[in-house]
Amino acid sequence: MKKVTGLIIAAIVLALGWFLVSPLFIDRTVDEPFVFTTETGGLDLDAVMEMPEEKRQEMRDEIMAIAASEADTEATEEMPTEPRMIAGGMFVDADAVHRGTGTASLYALPDGSHVVRFEDFKVTNGPDLYVYLAKHPDPKSADDVTDGGFVSLGKLKGNIGNQNYVIPDDVNVDDYGSVVVWCQLFGVLFSPAAFTNQAT
Repeated sequence: MKKVTGLIIAAIVLALGWFLVSPLFIDRTVDEPFVFTTETGGLDLDAVMEMPEEKRQEMRDEIMAIAASEADTEATEEMPTEPRMIAGGMFVDADAVHRGTGTASLYALPDGSHVVRFEDFKVTNGPDLYVYLAKHPDPKSADDVTDGGFVSLGKLKGNIGNQNYVIPDDVNVDDYGSVVVWCQLFGVLFSPAAFTNQAT
């Protein structure tokens, strides 16, 4: 019985050790494209073109009637049709062990949402890594992240490569000054990127 118990404990210790140590020797590389485009408002143009002429005429008449009933408004500025970078920064080492390089860019998308884009990114791998938006403008320690406030953007997709992280709609990006790679299991800062380069 003791032998069986010992084997079970050894198996658990080995599994836990593999979970904690293996990321130090295994890189996970991703390469996500940055493709965010405006939608057609849900209108399937191919389906419209396949409609009979009289059906298309009927639809056009309805659209024109709705447009005629709307009050005239003057557009004060053009609606954006492409993503616009509003802030950016460089990943830096948190310490001699936890190191990071690459760029983090904060984009406003045409639909009003926001996304953080990592490019030429590389960070020391580890267990249970997440991406956080931090309120601190230039975090140097774990306390800077936790005391200042943060929001999680989800698990780190890979410790190497280009990747995108969508920011929840209820997050006011103006309240956040940096993005960090964070070990959620141990509460350790792996690499911060301060949003110092504001783009207009």
